[in-house]
Amino acid sequence: MIEFQGVSKSFWTGTQRKVILDRASFRVELGNSLGILAPNGAGKTTLINMMAGLEKPDEGRILKTSRVSFPLGFMGGVNGKHTAHENCRYIARLYGLDPDYVESFCRWVCGLGEYFEMPLATYSSGMRARFSFALLLSIEFDIYLIDEGMPASSDAEFNRKAGNILKERLQNATVVIVSHQAQTLEKFCRTAAVLKNGRLHQFETLEEAKRLYDYQT
Repeated sequence: MIEFQGVSKSFWTGTQRKVILDRASFRVELGNSLGILAPNGAGKTTLINMMAGLEKPDEGRILKTSRVSFPLGFMGGVNGKHTAHENCRYIARLYGLDPDYVESFCRWVCGLGEYFEMPLATYSSGMRARFSFALLLSIEFDIYLIDEGMPASSDAEFNRKAGNILKERLQNATVVIVSHQAQTLEKFCRTAAVLKNGRLHQFETLEEAKRLYDYQT
């Protein structure tokens, strides 16, 4: 479970204060995947980062009683000077996992060939996206966080393989996904919310959320 209790978050843009959340209170329950619709610039990435613990609220509390993933596409835990091989083993030790398993899993999912032994700093954005997604899938979480705005891979074989693994994971896990497109949420979410002007409007169905989102955008 992830619970926001009276959470506020804002940034100073240089000319005005951008409000992401204004005393928001909501809960993500296990077994009830949540899709969040928000226009570009509304704070989707900030919201996901707060769920992951990468950013702190200005006010309020965020409680977590489950194993929550880092956001899909997040590369802050890896070192660009090190190879994918080295990064896999480092992350495995951080999570108390078998380094051999994490390395072999990522090597198989990524399909990067000889590049797996090269520094991440030499990777294209698509290769980094593949490695990040594989690393995320190598660790079993209760709640997976997906930011639709993160770089995606254009490799069809990788997308098929990773998509099948994610679908299998979600049979026993929950996902929170933020996007500016309703179609992105349809495959994963039973309930939905709309983030607009610092407020999170929650609905029982995606169709209800779409009506408000389409009206406001």
